[in-house]
Amino acid sequence: MATINQISTERDEKTNSINVIDELELELSRILDLDDLDVHIYLNLLRMGPVTASSLAKEINIDRTKAYRTIDKLLNLKVVSTTFSKPKLCVANKPEDVIKNVLQKKEIQVNNIRNTKEYLVDRIKKTIPTNYTSNLPTFHITQGTSNIYSDIEKLIENAKDDVYIITTLKDLSKMYHSSIPEKIKICEKNGGKIKLLTELNNDDFLSFIDRFGATEARIGKLSSKGRMIVEKGKQMIMSDVVWNDSEQKNVESDYAICTNSIQMVNNIFILCNLLWKNSKPINYKNR
Repeated sequence: MATINQISTERDEKTNSINVIDELELELSRILDLDDLDVHIYLNLLRMGPVTASSLAKEINIDRTKAYRTIDKLLNLKVVSTTFSKPKLCVANKPEDVIKNVLQKKEIQVNNIRNTKEYLVDRIKKTIPTNYTSNLPTFHITQGTSNIYSDIEKLIENAKDDVYIITTLKDLSKMYHSSIPEKIKICEKNGGKIKLLTELNNDDFLSFIDRFGATEARIGKLSSKGRMIVEKGKQMIMSDVVWNDSEQKNVESDYAICTNSIQMVNNIFILCNLLWKNSKPINYKNR
């Protein structure tokens, strides 16, 4: 019979294994530009080997229709393949082949933009001449986590004042695998400060928050499960619920409002400032 210590050790090892896999899924979803379910299915196909879509859906406890739809998507992206047998089996492509295919696709896209950018800009200006400038406040909706993070990166890189990042730990873990930490360094060189506020239920993640690289970081109760990124007097990016711990979220269903409306920006900045004052500082040196 297993002892209490053995059971506890096995439970800890299982938890650590799950955390490592979750971190790998987050990293792959960012690098390969896939949503969480895509990566989750791919990694499980690697683990299970050739299997039918219905068996896979049952194994990872997802809707069968959703599994078929996701596999079709991964087939088009050359992430998985299928057999000619009946029933048809799904097979995960080798990781090195998947990375190579994604890299080739990105290189083609980048080269197309690089080779045509001057031509396109010149043609647009000649075809649709712009004869006015506007100082009116504007806003736009950004869809998709990677696109939202790209907007956040631009905001931080160009910021020269205080910027609040208020979001959940799960969202923060995805930001960590983007270019946002590098943009924070640029912001600080320009005289700006990044103030990070998140919730924390486990002190084991304190070191992760430290590695994120914010100028200052605090722990407190968030006003929602969304994200708020606001630069003092300039612009803001705000989303509703972004990641639900009880279910996987499709990154394409992630939306954010981006605006430079001074009134809206100032109101959200005041809210962030209030949350910041009511939060608890993190002292890494004394930890």
